Amino acid sequence: MKKLVLAASIALLTACSAPQQPQLNFMPQPVLSRSDIVKNSTFTLVSKDVRSAQYVALVDSGRNNIEPVHAKQNVRIALENALSEQFASQGFQLTVNSENTVTLEVQEALVNVTHSIFENQMDAKVTLELTAETPQGKLVKSYNGTAKRTAALSASDEDIENVLNDVVNLVLKEISNDKELQTYMKDRFRG
Repeated sequence: MKKLVLAASIALLTACSAPQQPQLNFMPQPVLSRSDIVKNSTFTLVSKDVRSAQYVALVDSGRNNIEPVHAKQNVRIALENALSEQFASQGFQLTVNSENTVTLEVQEALVNVTHSIFENQMDAKVTLELTAETPQGKLVKSYNGTAKRTAALSASDEDIENVLNDVVNLVLKEISNDKELQTYMKDRFRG
């Protein structure tokens, strides 16, 4: 019995000490409105992630080794939550069965990192597509954010995280400030 407990303990300790894949904190920040655009306009929010791969960064250290890095959070759900807060702050009410829908499609969310011991270069790109739809028609818009950053030394996980979150937050700000989208939803989304 003692040997079995000892073997199980060693297996557990070995599993705990195995190197873990690095993961990034994906923390989109909603842009909250100070005043309502509408009152009692309801909509249903649907989201889908159509990216070809689920990682959010590709790190090339120059030794024929490109390493994918994933987000700790689910990218689709984090963006859906940020957008629902953003729309709620504008006065829109989220329901499960409205005839008005907003569909979020995550098309791209990636930071390409090339680094050596002397410098790093990060190229980030985020593409989200929103479709606001009513029985009378729909509006489809794409929102893109990009960033290029070069710095000394190699990029840390925190550096990559910051670039990704900065670009996502710029895209959320663009959505929040989109007068065409606001007008479409305001004029067509009814309770």
